[in-house]
Amino acid sequence: MKYIDEFRRKEPVQALLRSITDCSAGYSAEAPMTFMEVCGTHTMTIARSGIRAMLPPSVRLISGPGCPVCVTPNAFIDHAVELARRSDSIITTFGDMMRVPGSRSSLSMERASGSDIRVVTSALDALDLAKKNSGRPVVFLGVGFETTAPTIAASLYMARQEHISNFFVLSAHKTMPPPMDMLSRGSIAIHGYLCPGHVSAVIGADAYRFLPEKYGIACVVAGFEPLDILQSIAMLAKQVRENRPGVEIAYTRAVTRQGNYAARAMMEKVFDPCDSEWRGLGVIPGSGLALSPTYAAFDAGARFSVTVPPPQEHKGCRCGDVLQATIIPSQCGLFGTVCTPASPAGPCMVSTEGTCAAYYKYLRHREAGPLPV
Repeated sequence: MKYIDEFRRKEPVQALLRSITDCSAGYSAEAPMTFMEVCGTHTMTIARSGIRAMLPPSVRLISGPGCPVCVTPNAFIDHAVELARRSDSIITTFGDMMRVPGSRSSLSMERASGSDIRVVTSALDALDLAKKNSGRPVVFLGVGFETTAPTIAASLYMARQEHISNFFVLSAHKTMPPPMDMLSRGSIAIHGYLCPGHVSAVIGADAYRFLPEKYGIACVVAGFEPLDILQSIAMLAKQVRENRPGVEIAYTRAVTRQGNYAARAMMEKVFDPCDSEWRGLGVIPGSGLALSPTYAAFDAGARFSVTVPPPQEHKGCRCGDVLQATIIPSQCGLFGTVCTPASPAGPCMVSTEGTCAAYYKYLRHREAGPLPV
């Protein structure tokens, strides 16, 4: 309880809000200090805790492409669906992917139709399943950022060491710095980033140094408690106020400058950078992780020949615009009517880290005016 109480004290919250208000003096609701979070867990915490409502009108928080399920394009889901339709395959996936609608179907619908699709909590669970079903190919759907990529790399390393030939990965892994670079050159004036805590624990805070150096954008690696986030916003506002953009770590209990050497080495051993398609952002050079030539035998995309029809988007779904922060979810015509958690039109309403899901659960009954761009 002592740990929990540390993040729920009123006095530090009030002090941080005063600091944020003071540092943002000179900005206004029409021309605010704008900070973007690029972590889905931050998005949920901000919405659940009512942090936006606490902030002065001179400070605006916007949500970026921080949900790995949300940024995964329909083409990948369609590919997974076609693999699931193979009678001999076992498809394994994290639970968030099950209900994400593809162009014509979803993994949940395919399982209901008889495909063998199983939810696992890690790639190592999928590897164990391959060991127990040596006569069947087991495909793990590799969706995630640098947070999950090391464990998936480790499962492939183990499969190679143990000569397990029926374990495969369909990789849609993505890395966070490239889209942050792209967004920094976009139409929205971003003054600072709340950098993702989990990702940063792996890649280290120094991975974001190019943002202040190249664009003059402030960066703070944030933790996940409401007080963590308020502290990070205050640090960003101070950087902007003092015109000294840099990379600071608020989440010092988990993040260092260099990150986790062992995790990074495992990723580099198994994966090579590649161009990757992001929902709403298009193809971003060097933003994906493909299996290296040494591990090519475990690449489900190369191993199994399936015909994947051209992808289609749900008519009217604006997940892509939400991920670019050019609209808020309530500005999508489907939000809360055609698109709900019970019947999602797009992945941003499905994922537990999705911006639309956060707005639906915590913010849909509040007034949401137009988002200034």
